[in-house]
Amino acid sequence: MPPMVRFENVTKRFGSLVVLDNLSFEVALNERVALIGPSGSGKSTLLRILMTLERIDGGTVEVDGELLWHMRQGGRLVPADEKHLHRMRGKIGMVFQQFNLFPHMTAIRNIMDPCAAVLKLPESEARERAESLLEMVGLKDKMNNYPAELSGGQQQRVAIARALAMRPKIMLFDEVTSALDPELVGEVLNVIRVLAREHALTMIIVTHHMGFAKEIAHRVCYFDAGKIGEEGAPEAFFAKPRNERTQAFLKAVLEV
Repeated sequence: MPPMVRFENVTKRFGSLVVLDNLSFEVALNERVALIGPSGSGKSTLLRILMTLERIDGGTVEVDGELLWHMRQGGRLVPADEKHLHRMRGKIGMVFQQFNLFPHMTAIRNIMDPCAAVLKLPESEARERAESLLEMVGLKDKMNNYPAELSGGQQQRVAIARALAMRPKIMLFDEVTSALDPELVGEVLNVIRVLAREHALTMIIVTHHMGFAKEIAHRVCYFDAGKIGEEGAPEAFFAKPRNERTQAFLKAVLEV
């Protein structure tokens, strides 16, 4: 079975800065992978490439067995057109650091309206799906509240429900608790725990919570200067990291 995500010799630059350096990386179907590492090491850029928010400068990316940024035409690869990119985006959901909710819409409308616009669901079906997901994230009683009336943790849970409403095959989480007050972090991580336990989803999770990475992931990857410096199963990875830079990073993070 082909991997759900495959980066092959991918390079990404911002000007003269190389953010991903000839990166090869795979994620299997329904695998949960945690990406850790210092700021600027390429973790979030990898997610943004999968969401088609950043173009690649070299290599290829595959999602669900299909090329993401390219199409085959007459036996050669050509840049993907907008129709192809739009279709591929439907396979992926992402939850960002900032909640990105529409402030003029209630919680339920933030979920329903994308379902209607993108998936062309009838109003009744979109509402039913939105209510079910709000119940799953523990916010059915807040469905008619506006984002300004919700805590940061509640807003992030609505954002997770909105991403799930599109029925993606892959979920991306980019430091989803970094904008939250410490006492609100747990409620968001608990929603991701429920997702992992009850749903068959491929997940890539960028996080600085090492305990959460150890608990949730099948595999942990340490990013360093646009490459994977070390990877492995969580127990072995955290107990006996082999790479000196991994050791130094974990020591610094755990001391904090």
